Amino acid sequence: MAIYIVGSLNMDLTIRAPRIPEAGETISGEGFMTNSGGKGANQAVAAAKLGGEAYMVGCIGNAFGGELSDALREYGVHTGFVRYEEDVSSGIAVIVVSGGDNRIILDAGANARPDRALVDEALAGAKAGDFLLVQLEIPTDTVAYALQTAKKKGMTTVLNPAPAAALDAAALAACDWFTPNQTEAAFYTGIFPGDEDSIRRCAQKLTALGIRNVLVTLGTEGSVCLSEGKWYRTDAVHVEAVDTTAAGDTYVGALVTRLAEGADVERAMRFASTASALTVTRRGAQCSIPVRSEADAFARERKIDC
Repeated sequence: MAIYIVGSLNMDLTIRAPRIPEAGETISGEGFMTNSGGKGANQAVAAAKLGGEAYMVGCIGNAFGGELSDALREYGVHTGFVRYEEDVSSGIAVIVVSGGDNRIILDAGANARPDRALVDEALAGAKAGDFLLVQLEIPTDTVAYALQTAKKKGMTTVLNPAPAAALDAAALAACDWFTPNQTEAAFYTGIFPGDEDSIRRCAQKLTALGIRNVLVTLGTEGSVCLSEGKWYRTDAVHVEAVDTTAAGDTYVGALVTRLAEGADVERAMRFASTASALTVTRRGAQCSIPVRSEADAFARERKIDC
């Protein structure tokens, strides 16, 4: 099954620092890097590197546009639906990495430009059973339109609601899969999923909106899924984290790839945890995402059935 990713493309400007500076303070950092990123592009790259047929749908601009589209093609992503906007910069993410964690500042740039016409163009050839994957770094009305259009075509729809933003009831009801982290889940429900009881109440409140499958990622505590009335829980794969950039995007891209291959929910969740664990052991965004052979070898090494 093909995977259509409607979302953002950014150039990540990353630097390591011993700590996050205080207001008005300048400190020395090291290891400056530029990396192609953006949640949409990262998830497209994750899907492609891990074995999926990924089609990126989004916009680039007059700064870094060529580099962003070249990087996608290098990783095996189809770029025929990446549109160039000559009067605006590509999206930019400034990232400070400290102690294995990160802080990110975004300039949307061309990521404000994806519209209904681009969605219609991209999904014209999509078939029932193909997957649509969207996030929220592009206009929410475009996301809502993409979800509803894909649903009408019989596609499987996946919303990774990051960063969290208000969506109308029709858009949420068009989600077959909803994959928030804890903070995002709390934004939509008012319930922070911190323990077993609150996780269940939070997921049930989301499914009451018409969402078929709710999967909440819990960081080092793994992930929990309420799918068609059944509960699944997967532990995180523990590694020494170097850089958490793109870990969540790898999880989602890996999850959708395995679902598109016909894997059951538990195996798809375990594969996503395995791939994201490998990602955090490396610096950068798309370059840190493992290829399928690496993820499979790591799963065998850890005796993970995925």
